Amino acid sequence: MSSTDIPPTTAPSERPLPETTPLDVSGQVVAVLGGTGPQGRGLAYRLALAGQQVIIGSRTTERAEAAAAELGLGITGFDNARAARRADIAIVTVPWEGHAATLEALRGELAGKLVIDSVNPLGFDAKGAYGIRPQEGSAAEQAAALLPDSRVTAAFHHLSAVLLTDPAIETIDTDVLVLGDTRSDTDIVRALTARIPGLRGVYAGRLRNAHQVEALVANLISVNRRYKAHAGLRITDI
Repeated sequence: MSSTDIPPTTAPSERPLPETTPLDVSGQVVAVLGGTGPQGRGLAYRLALAGQQVIIGSRTTERAEAAAAELGLGITGFDNARAARRADIAIVTVPWEGHAATLEALRGELAGKLVIDSVNPLGFDAKGAYGIRPQEGSAAEQAAALLPDSRVTAAFHHLSAVLLTDPAIETIDTDVLVLGDTRSDTDIVRALTARIPGLRGVYAGRLRNAHQVEALVANLISVNRRYKAHAGLRITDI
């Protein structure tokens, strides 16, 4: 048999994971808190492009409205509190320095909501980027401690803001590691991830394992600097 006779294999990004049927999350309202930054804008853009109803949250309504108007696609903008109140799912993309204060102020607004923490606690010095380990263990665990009435998960740590915000790129070729302590919640996050072409959500453990996932971004920054790339991750054999 020649190489042209070999049946093509399904690429990992196109292969459905075996254990669940994807959920329909198309009707869920998603608020991207801190959505005026590069990562937040990129996620808001990609989800809205996929047909999701998206709200950008920011410290001020004016900044959120400006970002929403620039992105279009039906995205709206409010201050973080109003965005959180209106959402079914909140994605946290605030800078690490403001992570604790922002979430503590939104405890009431986020009660009962599914929260996806995508914040990477990083430090930078002359040697480059390095991971910071918060007292709680990770940004996601800090979020869970500050939001006892919310359902906290973690995902979207390793996505390139450059690729997310580039309208010329139709698919984002990477997997998204999803962490959480409740399977039904991580299934929702995986389904939301799959709304963005090219992305695949992969369950990667409980929140106690979030630190190494968050800190891995420091390694990806080193990869990107060395190879002038926008690297992501692929999990093989699933």
